[in-house]
Amino acid sequence: MAPVQCNTLDTQSVGEIMWSTGDEERTVKSPPFAESVSEGDIKWQKKTGDYVKEDEVIAEIETDKTSIPIPAPVAGILGDFLVPEGGKVTAGINLCRIKIAGATAQQPSKPVAAASPPPPPPSKQAPTPSPIPKAAPPPPALPGQPLASPSPPPPPSPPSSNGGLAAPSSEGSREEKRVKMSRMRLRIAQRLKDAQNTNAMLTTFNEIDMSNVIEMRNKYKDEFQKKHGYKLGFMSPFVRAAAFALQDQPIVNAVIDGSEVVYREYIDISVAVATPKGLVVPVIRDVQGMNYAAIEKAINDVGEKARTGTLAIEDMDGGTFTISNGGVFGSMFGTPIINPPQSAILGMHAIIDRPVAIKGKVEIRPMMYVALTYDHRLIDGREAVLFLRKIKSAVEDPTVLLLDV
Repeated sequence: MAPVQCNTLDTQSVGEIMWSTGDEERTVKSPPFAESVSEGDIKWQKKTGDYVKEDEVIAEIETDKTSIPIPAPVAGILGDFLVPEGGKVTAGINLCRIKIAGATAQQPSKPVAAASPPPPPPSKQAPTPSPIPKAAPPPPALPGQPLASPSPPPPPSPPSSNGGLAAPSSEGSREEKRVKMSRMRLRIAQRLKDAQNTNAMLTTFNEIDMSNVIEMRNKYKDEFQKKHGYKLGFMSPFVRAAAFALQDQPIVNAVIDGSEVVYREYIDISVAVATPKGLVVPVIRDVQGMNYAAIEKAINDVGEKARTGTLAIEDMDGGTFTISNGGVFGSMFGTPIINPPQSAILGMHAIIDRPVAIKGKVEIRPMMYVALTYDHRLIDGREAVLFLRKIKSAVEDPTVLLLDV
């Protein structure tokens, strides 16, 4: 009786079977965009025929400002993509289809293992052939002729200096690879270049003694975290000091619009956050009425959104002033570029112990260089220097904020 053959049921066959059940089909559409965004490029995270769970991200739409995740509305098998990889996407268009497997989609089981075929019947044992000699025996020596002595083996080669390994190639790879820039990176490049071409940028510097801020943080950080649920960092003193200085020098909070100067009565501070996809600047609104705890909560919220890629366009719209903290990467000195349509930006840097003169004596203090880049078309040097000095005094001695001096 002939053995029964079992074919392997692979994942593709499972997908085809589930697709041919005639169950419900759901079309995935692109979500609505913000008013400032008209289109984006799609980047697929899954492939056709993949099983996806409900709310699992199947693609991302990269716009000028952020990436919008596209979750699966239902569980099922992905059909053909209606928009190719990297294709342009607008709001409300069809992206792909998902085939729902039954009333409740179930993830396909693992492929059925193929039955191993039976072993072939044993054949009659053939006579074992005699081994073939590797070399013919030497011919017998003729009478009166001496026997030939075997040749000595070649001397062993001396060991190489690299332990017998092959010598590495002296030349490295000279290949090149071209990668298309994302929409966000293109937009960042365009905005930074526009800022250089439009603004008359000038940078002024100062240094801040961080001793009191560090002492305050070390003294109250445990109680602060226990009460509020998040850590007390160094950004909140600078954000609060910047709001205080912007109220003292409202010209820094203003902006040029054509032939007019627009003065903003509110203070919305953009905080630059570096992400793997590029630099984003979420906005903390109405900072003039916040204390340290409220500022830390707002920074913690937007930072979490930036890390998880859930920042919305509305989180980055607006802003009257920007703070960029390059000190988290160890930067000691730098000149930030204005974030248009704003008129100034504050650059924070690393805290480094340095010798400074204190009341005629040399002491080691934790110092930070700060830089203010401003639009010289609107802001004069006097206002810029006074603004940076006001930030310095409010950070070094927080009682300045309480006394409003």
